[in-house]
Amino acid sequence: MILYHGSIQNVQNPQILRNEIGRDFGFAFYTTDIKEQAERWAIRKAKLANRKSGSRAIGIVSVYEWNEMESELAVKRFQGPSMEWLDLVVKCRSDITFSHDYDIVIGNIANDNVGETVSYVVQGIMRKEDAVERLKFEKINNQIAFCTDRALAELNYQRFYELKG
Repeated sequence: MILYHGSIQNVQNPQILRNEIGRDFGFAFYTTDIKEQAERWAIRKAKLANRKSGSRAIGIVSVYEWNEMESELAVKRFQGPSMEWLDLVVKCRSDITFSHDYDIVIGNIANDNVGETVSYVVQGIMRKEDAVERLKFEKINNQIAFCTDRALAELNYQRFYELKG
């Protein structure tokens, strides 16, 4: 499977950075199999960097190969929004000390609209059951989170490309 990571730098040697709270599946190196999604993320990161520092950052997409069929790691795959998916996202986004037992998690990404619904659950404004029903109508992109060093070892860097504009 070909995977993409959008950033403002070429990432030949992915790492798990433990400096951000609010990640859907906890601390991990996040990828997607949707090329356009990674490109949008890279452009967004470049715009943010340019706004912050006035630099001339450009979007860069790093490309990897991962053979899911040969993996013997603990892989959790969600098939769309579900109560189990929402429980994991809420735990990971609200508790920096929370840790799950998966090496790799594959599932939907909590984009801005989805993130709003998740925040309602975290704040106790919306019931989880109502949130799952609401999320079934969202067009949600996917993500593949490599959560352990063992998982990162299965990613094979292929190349990178720069985005214009």
